[in-house]
Amino acid sequence: MLHSIDTRHGTDNNRHYSNGNTLPITGVPFGMNYFCLQTTSEQGSWWFHPHHRTVQGIRLTHQPSPWMGDFSHLLLSPVAGSLSSTDLLMQQGSYKPEEAACHPHYLSYYHIRYRIRCELAPSTYGAHLRMTYHQPDKEKKLLLTLPGRFAVRYSADDHCLRGHIINYSGCEDPDFKMYIAMQCVTPASLSENGQKADELQGENGSVMLTFADSGHADEQQVTVILATSFISQAQADLNLARLTQTTFDEQTLQAERLWLNQLEKITVTDRDKSRVDLFYQMLYRCFLFPQKMYELDAQNRPIHYDTFSKSVQDGYLYTNNGFWDTYKTVYPLFSLIAVPEYEEMLEGFLNSYRHTGFLPKWLSPDERGLMPGTLVDAVIADAAVKNIRADLMPEFLEAMLTGATTQSGHPNYGRQGTRDYLALGYVPNTYHESVNHTQDYAYSDFCIGQVASSLGKQELAEAYYRSSQNYRHLVSQESGLMRSKTPDGNFSEPFRPTSWGKDYTEGSAWQNSFAVFHDFQGLIEAHGGEAAFTEHLTELCNTPACFEVGGYGFEIHEMSEFAAFDFGQIAISNQPSFHLPYLFHYVKQPHIGSHLLKELMTRAFHHGYDGYPGDENNGSMSGWFIFNSLGFYPVTPGTAEYVLGIPLFDEAVIHLSNGNRLNIKARQNVPQYHYVKRIYRNQTEHSPLFVTHDDLMTGGTLTFELCLVPQTRPFQERDLPFSLTSRQ
Repeated sequence: MLHSIDTRHGTDNNRHYSNGNTLPITGVPFGMNYFCLQTTSEQGSWWFHPHHRTVQGIRLTHQPSPWMGDFSHLLLSPVAGSLSSTDLLMQQGSYKPEEAACHPHYLSYYHIRYRIRCELAPSTYGAHLRMTYHQPDKEKKLLLTLPGRFAVRYSADDHCLRGHIINYSGCEDPDFKMYIAMQCVTPASLSENGQKADELQGENGSVMLTFADSGHADEQQVTVILATSFISQAQADLNLARLTQTTFDEQTLQAERLWLNQLEKITVTDRDKSRVDLFYQMLYRCFLFPQKMYELDAQNRPIHYDTFSKSVQDGYLYTNNGFWDTYKTVYPLFSLIAVPEYEEMLEGFLNSYRHTGFLPKWLSPDERGLMPGTLVDAVIADAAVKNIRADLMPEFLEAMLTGATTQSGHPNYGRQGTRDYLALGYVPNTYHESVNHTQDYAYSDFCIGQVASSLGKQELAEAYYRSSQNYRHLVSQESGLMRSKTPDGNFSEPFRPTSWGKDYTEGSAWQNSFAVFHDFQGLIEAHGGEAAFTEHLTELCNTPACFEVGGYGFEIHEMSEFAAFDFGQIAISNQPSFHLPYLFHYVKQPHIGSHLLKELMTRAFHHGYDGYPGDENNGSMSGWFIFNSLGFYPVTPGTAEYVLGIPLFDEAVIHLSNGNRLNIKARQNVPQYHYVKRIYRNQTEHSPLFVTHDDLMTGGTLTFELCLVPQTRPFQERDLPFSLTSRQ
């Protein structure tokens, strides 16, 4: 299974067009460090491209997205012989991408210029790097390129390089360090610009390790074991000591087992093997983020470095996650098959609140304050209604209420326009992306209500359910779309429904007028009823994929990706459109939704370096594919419901976190069948258009009968998915 996963899937990108904007990550699930080939140093955050035929080395990276940048990164470049310069352009050389092994648990390539086989086996806190040199007469070397400030020293007593680097795109601590401990199994010497030294320091430099000659022509293999820490040099040494207990081959096997433990939680079978392989490509991406930022002390207790107080604290911490993207798919998936990990992550997010006074929005390594809303609220509410970490919910409710009522003096933290939202019921157009902020705050208010309700605080819950109706302030009766308002309550003019940006996030009013996840029936009422809403959805789908650059002033990459995939105004290339096909379920026409879903799954996603229709975003887009290919989707995290769609595979088995097995079967599963005739839960026909989390967690069988022509049937209100308006 692992050897069929090529980590380069979705890596054919540049700043102007995204086919995933992923990295070819080798690591272990949720590891603190990841490792990738670096092929260029001239393209900023796009430092890998699958079609480059030169390589610069293996990068230790913490980059969650090219738009966020990297932090605490360095480059390991095995080289041989004398070099005229350590400049990366001067030392890079050829490799054959088609012969490289880029797998989740193992990375290997052959450097043609230096005739070195380079292999890496990852761990949570480091890696084994094995280099086989095929030129016995050349000195065996390892070049370390160290961006930012650095200080290193080499000890001949234990053949260990120690030190730290300081580099980041943004951080509360200007001296945020990553400590390094590197064990050279073969003795080495340290040098800079050809001058040997025991200790070196500088900024944006490089150092060389030259390995001793064994004297035996057939002993050309060198192994280096690397560990890091964000806590201290002593902790880096401890992480290294634990890693040196394994050999390279043993570490490869350990990494493989860790991956299989996650990937085997879902087993899919299908007559189309390539489609099965694509599924596991996607599933691999779901277990990369968020990354651990905690370590285990000498007593195996979790500790972490808090950049806000600049001190070491007890407990878990996670980083590299943007909740605007991931709340929709990643965490609902964890709630089914990775509950222990989810529980630990929740504790980590609560620690972020304890450090800063606000729940996180975009962590890398600490709060970066990007994207609208505070959608970690949905992650918390989804856990609350599924009884995951109920013990944390009283403090989480406190944190959510703080975010909903307190205007932070720092723009990175909390809600933007909090006071105006509380006073007006909407975020006025004096704030960037005000429509998205308003919808997201309304949904977060619903999520606060759900957590309060789970704690028996019904009066508080009802108050926030009422404020979750604030989205209605922006529904334009004339256009049926969400429009921004001025502080005095007037709709902004002029209004052009295909104009991107300004009041909307990475889209126009078409993509950003339907994020009312908790109350689609209320949105339908605001449009004038089912017929009017259905007509509006039809117009959305049938309006060509045209756009105006609007507030952006130029064509951003999301526009280019949207235009490339002719699917009306459904921009599956970006998160705001993820749920749009399911809106037809809420007007009792699920056959339209299933048709759209099958077309999207089979046309927008495929094998290859260009395999995604847009930014993958920390597992978010992969999670969309995973859920929809299984036949259900969490339209509204925080309700413990999944809306039923159409499965892609003949059969799937989900090994749930509670030990039960859920079998999903698709009968008459052929490419031309885009509709669901009947659904059976175990042996009983299932009429609702949704299924609950508790029901799925009991295991059993979910069977879909597919058909060529839709067979419409009447639906009762009780058959429709959750909407606050119809449930109160």
